[in-house]
Amino acid sequence: MTSLPQVAPRIAKLTALSIGVALLATACGGSPTPTSTGSASAKAAGISCPAPSATGGATTAPGAGGAVPPSSTTTETPLKIGSLLPTTGSLAFLGPPEIAGVNLGIKEINDAGGVLGKPVEVIHRDSGDTKTDIATQSTTALLGQGVSAIVGAASSGVSKTVINQITGAGVLQFSPANTSPDFTTWDDKGLYWRTAPSDVLQGKVLGNYMATCGAQTVGMIVLNDAYGTGLAKNVQAAFEAAGGKVVAQELFNEGDSQFSSQVDKVIAAKPDAIALITFDQAKSIVPLVTGKGVKPTQLFMVDGNMVDYSKDFQPGTLKGAEGTIPGTFAKEDFKKKLLTIDPALKDYTYAGESYDALNLIALATEEAKSTKGVDIAKHLKDVSEVGEKCNTFPSCVTLLRNGKDIDYDGQSGPITFSDAGDPTEAYIGIYEYQDDNTFKAVKEEFGKL
Repeated sequence: MTSLPQVAPRIAKLTALSIGVALLATACGGSPTPTSTGSASAKAAGISCPAPSATGGATTAPGAGGAVPPSSTTTETPLKIGSLLPTTGSLAFLGPPEIAGVNLGIKEINDAGGVLGKPVEVIHRDSGDTKTDIATQSTTALLGQGVSAIVGAASSGVSKTVINQITGAGVLQFSPANTSPDFTTWDDKGLYWRTAPSDVLQGKVLGNYMATCGAQTVGMIVLNDAYGTGLAKNVQAAFEAAGGKVVAQELFNEGDSQFSSQVDKVIAAKPDAIALITFDQAKSIVPLVTGKGVKPTQLFMVDGNMVDYSKDFQPGTLKGAEGTIPGTFAKEDFKKKLLTIDPALKDYTYAGESYDALNLIALATEEAKSTKGVDIAKHLKDVSEVGEKCNTFPSCVTLLRNGKDIDYDGQSGPITFSDAGDPTEAYIGIYEYQDDNTFKAVKEEFGKL
């Protein structure tokens, strides 16, 4: 059995990061979804992450109340939205919360009278993953049914296979979970948008956080795709800027089932901590790593693999491991609403981003007075900045129909878009695994890009 070396406790040498993060505590409830903890658990000797601060987490601004006035403009063509979200493949665990977020948004919009005088329609299709051609087939079907916008995909790698197909058809693509920086400069004709922040932000937060925990060296096991390598690059840049060193980085491909070689090479480098930048392959990798004597408190994970492992591992397997998920923590009232849509829901990752995508599309449609994708896209930036704050479709559309300019801030936190369709500010949540291999919230970091 080989243990990672024990390092002397130290205060990490932190450089000034452009994101300007501020650590915030939170109060959320319900396992296995994020909840607050009184303090961070004791890490392996030499690794001691900072305890939560006493400040509160993100909040959303209240919107206007009262009855929703009718739209002054009606459309002959109802707004039709497709979803391209995973129900199969390596990110299938993200499908339920994302689909629930979409369906909650649709319900609230239609309960308020719909968009431009008509109920909004939604068509759900599976995105699969990059091992299959499901996304292309689903996209072809959605485009054939005349959708104005497609919410998805969750995987950056999958989105890369369909973005040209979607935007080339003049249809808006709006992802709640794509984080690859590549989309910032993609030639998408102004039709690609997302509510999840680029991995430039998540990478900086995770890399810096590992340094604040006292790690001086890190090994990484990384999925060799747009998501994995892009995130790893930003984690490494931040960690090394904070005075640390990445001593090993081993890649694997989507579809691989054997990871012993990568694990052995990373452990041989004797890092203080190991970052797993994967999707559901973590189910195979974690037992290999801990089986070599690595303590779970030396493991750091990411949104692609931060899931409930209570049915996969023996109790205590991941106790003390930590990881990051873009977005603010799901609020209790929002979780209750999601459970009315899907009572079996156990995870809320990217539900807020999906809900916000629906609301933003609907509000931009109202302001554009058109259900054409190209027209909707031109108004997304406008409804997310410099106006009266609101956070639900009824409150925001009431303001719009009364001639007000609006600034939508949603369940995923503040939303202000760049000209490239990226969020310019966001929260990154930090979570810690408990003895039952479910995770709880530790703190949030807010950053601007």
